[in-house]
Amino acid sequence: MSNSSEGDSSRTATGQKRIYPSALELGPRKKPTTQDPLVHRGRHFGRAVHAFCNVPTLLTNGIVLLSEGGGDTLESLTVDERKEFAAFRELLRAVPGLESRLLASSEEEVVEIGELIQKGINGAHVDDTKGMKGAIIDWITPKGQSLSPHIPRNVKSGRGFNHERTGALLCPAGLDWTNIQTRTKLMNGEIQVPGDQWPVFLYADYSYDPEDPWNGLLRSGLLVSAYKHIFTSPSSVDQEPKATRSGNARIHGMHCVTKASIAYVATQTRFSLTSAQVFSRTDLITDSERFYSSIMELLDDPDESDEVDQLITWWNSRQIFPLYTTTERLPSKNSALARIRQKRVAYKELHDTHRDS
Repeated sequence: MSNSSEGDSSRTATGQKRIYPSALELGPRKKPTTQDPLVHRGRHFGRAVHAFCNVPTLLTNGIVLLSEGGGDTLESLTVDERKEFAAFRELLRAVPGLESRLLASSEEEVVEIGELIQKGINGAHVDDTKGMKGAIIDWITPKGQSLSPHIPRNVKSGRGFNHERTGALLCPAGLDWTNIQTRTKLMNGEIQVPGDQWPVFLYADYSYDPEDPWNGLLRSGLLVSAYKHIFTSPSSVDQEPKATRSGNARIHGMHCVTKASIAYVATQTRFSLTSAQVFSRTDLITDSERFYSSIMELLDDPDESDEVDQLITWWNSRQIFPLYTTTERLPSKNSALARIRQKRVAYKELHDTHRDS
């Protein structure tokens, strides 16, 4: 049998001999890809500090305020400008060396730094939206049952007010989803729901009391599942950690919830229940930025500080960070650590006595 066909197959169209890689060699190692630290920091900033933020503008405006005296000029700022400067200061604290780097950078370099941080924020939004898309179907499906009609994990068109389950959860607090007229108007868009009209899923047991609107607010089991999914790990939702990698909270040294992180999780949860395809600040249908901002306005309101403190304590001590405490943790009595510290105190006292004598 002729070997001509074999020989022809080993040549390219131009007649050059094709060199096949050896199956016994690994070949050249792929160049490792490393993420810029600013992108990494931006991911956490978007989740835990401010979700809807134009970072290049935030940096530019923040630098101007720093050069004018920073905190000394706060009294002359509007409420929104103060919030913006507070976010800028949080960003400086989150990124080591950022302040000195910004002050030594040109305007173009400041914009480049801002774009890297913005890339991290946007990337986190995309990842969380993608991860929540399918997971939320599991959370809203009663155990041992199925949704009717079925909602595919990777399809959003059947969600929102188009489905009995997601519609009931998205129904604005104060409206009755079981009322046929109300449900029909929500489905056909006759009732438009702005971002500051909150859905009932924000409430514990999805129950809203108009006489006590703080009761159960931002304490629903659905929000807790979403928070764990984003900040601790997807496997922690079922209280059976299986992930081999640390969750976002541990990676970024997060030991307690932030007001912004609660608002962010609520925003992602709401979007996951809707039929909207793209998570965007400019989406007027879901009105996500207005929804997020309205929650932040409540949580930042000094007049609501008592209720907000109780809310944060509830999230920390009961749900996400059970070891969180605002008081100093003393070593257990009679523990080895306690004895070591007692011995150290005694040694110092003895040493000080000999030195003074």
